[in-house]
Formats: sequence, structure tokens, C-alpha cells
Amino acid sequence: MPAYPLPPVQPRPTADPQDVVLIANGDLRLSANQQCWPAQQEMESQLGQAVRAAGYRVVRAHPVKKNQGHGFISSQKEGMKVFATIDPNCRLMVAEAVWQYSHHVLHGLITHKGPILTVANWSGTWPGLVGMLNLNGSLTKAGVSYSTLWSEDFADASFQNRLQEWCDQGQITHPTDHVTPLDQVRVPAAERRLGQALAEQLQREKAILGVFDEGCMGMFNAIIPDHLLQPTGVYKERLSQSALYYETTRVADEEARQVRQWLENKGLTFLTGPDPERHLTDQQILEKCKMYVAAVRIADDFGCEAIGIQYQQGLKDLLPASDLVEGLLNNSQRPPVRSRDGRRILFRGRPVTHFNEVDECAGLDGLMTDRIHRAMGQPVENTLHDLRWGDWDASGTVRDYVWVFLISGSAPPAHFVGGWKGASSERQPAMYFPKGGGTLKGISKPGEIVWSRIFIENDRLNMDLGRAAVVALPEEETQRRWQATTPQWPIMHAVTYGVSRDQMMARHKANHIQVAYAQSAADADKAMLAKASMAEALGMQVFLCGTRKTGRPWQPS
Repeated sequence: MPAYPLPPVQPRPTADPQDVVLIANGDLRLSANQQCWPAQQEMESQLGQAVRAAGYRVVRAHPVKKNQGHGFISSQKEGMKVFATIDPNCRLMVAEAVWQYSHHVLHGLITHKGPILTVANWSGTWPGLVGMLNLNGSLTKAGVSYSTLWSEDFADASFQNRLQEWCDQGQITHPTDHVTPLDQVRVPAAERRLGQALAEQLQREKAILGVFDEGCMGMFNAIIPDHLLQPTGVYKERLSQSALYYETTRVADEEARQVRQWLENKGLTFLTGPDPERHLTDQQILEKCKMYVAAVRIADDFGCEAIGIQYQQGLKDLLPASDLVEGLLNNSQRPPVRSRDGRRILFRGRPVTHFNEVDECAGLDGLMTDRIHRAMGQPVENTLHDLRWGDWDASGTVRDYVWVFLISGSAPPAHFVGGWKGASSERQPAMYFPKGGGTLKGISKPGEIVWSRIFIENDRLNMDLGRAAVVALPEEETQRRWQATTPQWPIMHAVTYGVSRDQMMARHKANHIQVAYAQSAADADKAMLAKASMAEALGMQVFLCGTRKTGRPWQPS
């Protein structure tokens, strides 16, 4: 028998029983990794002290790349090399002070056999908690067991006690008694019938999500597999961003100028300047108005009820940021777009629902929200936000804990104080967007909202829903929160009913949260219950989180 040469197998090191092996996953963009690296270094120093206090020691699994100015894993191929050197049975900590691309490390976490702990800093400036929530949602979808922690300084007693528990036992859990399965809730007959009827209609007549390239920024949790999506009656039209780019180049300058003129007539303020490296320029605005027209026409071409543009990779090297486009699409009142032959106004008087960052979970949620709210006579504009950060109101105006919901670029002006007149468009940060492009920024108006999130667990679609209020804060406090996060982006001050900061972090399976207004608290309750019933009829496992505005639970009294 011939003897075939066998591939060499490098033995993996065996971790010491007192070791906690640490990895730091990062962005794909070098500029983001470099800017966020000092915050990561500070976090790792604090974590090292906390782990030592627990009687263990931190061992970094990969070196700092001095030639690049950071110590993050910045690609999937790098992540695979790192995991090839890690003891698969060790205690493994994923420490995040930055937005991270989950697919860089997901492969290694899926096959890791030892305890996994995801940890994030609690900071608005450094979005580790946003990155960690995305990783948590991705791990949940992949069926990976993990524990999770977060802290402002990693020195408080609660964090230290839970860290000790994980180091000693390999697992920690957080109480989630604010979560109630829908089958334990009494849903009024009218809302249940409406939800069921809309689900039946969707499954019978079907609808299309237009997906401009999947997998934005490593968000594995944002991709719904076809075998889970199709039973809802929703199917993907897989579109290419190159087609969007080509269609953008075909829109005439005059048509784009008419879009801008419409926006300025409505009161939108463009904050422009002469330097495209630092400012929003007239040429960037012109290109964005062209992309808006192109996106609406492609949605019409393919019969899409909702579309999602990836943008962050690919298009960012060709065009200014798509955020202005995305905010326009999600608004009922927006510049009219005619068909190519000029005979029809496309999607007249209604949004072309857009799911930012091509998050398909948000796309399905947005499609459902549009149908529920339209049927109930409620505002149909909805959007996702990043669950970016939260803090107590420093002004003392609001006694409750106030979340900062802050999407990375745009929200529909129907959500803003003053509508179009309260909206502005500012240049996206150069760290992320080298070719510029404008946001669609504003302060969300006070009112009652429904929040929700579709996620995947145990190979099944799930939906969490809850109720919240958008509150008004003094200008000084709003500016404090903007300056602590990203001042170019739209902001929503949200108070979640019956869901604390730690309960939200323990339960939420995504960096994104979907929001929609209702005309009153009672209307919001009804809209939430109708959407919950629709989701259940579509085959999802549905959970209500928190309480009513009054503090009463959702269970039957």
C-alpha cells in the first residue's frame, strides 16, 4: 500500500487552569480600529485587574500589531489563524470596546468547547456594547452557549461577583423575569383577529424583500435563512449593489436637483462645506439624490415591499454614504419619484420600507409594522436604531433610565420634533465613510412607541416586543448625549416600560431595535398586541417584555 504524505498538524497549546484567554475582535476598517484602540487598551487593563482579583490571569491570544497601530482581529482569515493557536477547552473571553465584525471570530467560537464570556464596556463613545450585542445575537443564532457581562469600569461589586462565578463555574445567567410568552397573555379578540388575518394574507399573496448584498459588517444574526423566511410568505430578491450603482449613474442631474429642491422647500437643512474630505458637499448631495431615485425605481422594478442597502462595504468606495437615501425611503412624505417613462409616481404617499444595513430581521419586522399600522390607522413610519447606550438624565428632568437609541445615519423625519423642519443632513464621519455623504438627523419627538426585535434561536424565528415612551430632554442634556456618542446621527430618548438596563442587555439578541410610533398609549398597546398576534400566526415564538405604561404586567390580572 502506498504511503501518502500526511499534512502536518500543529499541536495546540494547553492553557493553564488559571488562565483566561482573551481575544479582541475588531472592525474591518483600519481607521476605525486605530481610533478605538486606546479605549480597548484601557478596557483590557481594567479586565486584567478584575480577573486577577478573581484569582486568575488574562492571557492575550494574539499580539498587538504595532505596524498597524492596534491589537484587534481585523479579518476572518486572521481570526482563523488566531483560533488555531487557542486551547479549545480553555476559558475564553471576548472583550469588546469597539464595533466588531462577528464573522471574524464566529467560526472559532462555534467550535470552541470551553466556557465563553462576551464582555463590553458601558460607553456611548466607544460602541463595545453595540458590537457585543451583535456577537451575542450571532452566537444565539449559531446555537453556541455563552455568558455575557458589561460594566462601566469593571470594578463594581456586581461585575466582580459575576466574573468570579464565570471563572469558577464557567457559566453565569441573568434574570429575565420581565419576559412573558405570548400564550400567557390575554390578547383582545379584535387585535388577535387582525394579526391573524394579516398573517394569512401575507402567506397567501406573499411579499418580496429586496436585498442589496447580504452580510453587512459581519452581522450573521441579521441574515434570515430562506427556510425560516419563506414560511412567513416573504421571499428575497437578491440584488447587487453594483446594479444600484449603475442605476444611480443613469439618473439625470436635473432630476436629482429637483429632489434636493423638494427637500429644502420642506425645511431640511444641509450643512455643507467646500472640502469633500471634511465637509458635506453639493456634489455628494447630488449623488445621494440620484441614488434615492435609483433605489425607488429598482424597488418598483422587482416588486419589493421593502429593500435593504448594505453600503458599508463595496459602495463606500464608489459613492457617498447612503444614509440620506435610507431616511427618505422610510418616510411617507418624501420627494416624488416617477417611473422611467414619466407616467407613474412610484409608491405614491407611502414609504418604501428600508432596513438599514440590510438587516433582514429588521426588514421583516418593518414590513409587518407597515401592514399592522396601516390597517389600524397608526403612523406607518418605522426604523431600526442601534441600542447604542443609556444613562440617567443628568438634568434631573426625567427620573427614569433613558436609553440612547441612535442609528448610524438616518431616521424618517416623521419621527422628529418639527418633522422636515427639524431635520438636518451632516457629513458622515470620515473614519467610516471616506467619500462623505449626508445623514438624516433629528431629535425624536415625545410620544408612545412599540419596540421590537426578530431574532433566530433554535433554528426558529422569535420576536420580542415591548412598550416605551420617547421623552423630551433639555437641549443641554441632548447635546451631552450626542457628544458622548455620534453627533451627526439621529437620536431617540427612550424609556422602556418595565425593562431595566441590565434586563435589556441580558435578553436582547441584536445591536438593533425596531421602533414605531402610535397616536396614544392605548393605540400603542393595541398595535403591539396585533403585531404579536401576526408574528405568532406566521410561526414565530413571541414574547412580550416589560409592562404597560401603567406598570401593570401583560399577563391576565
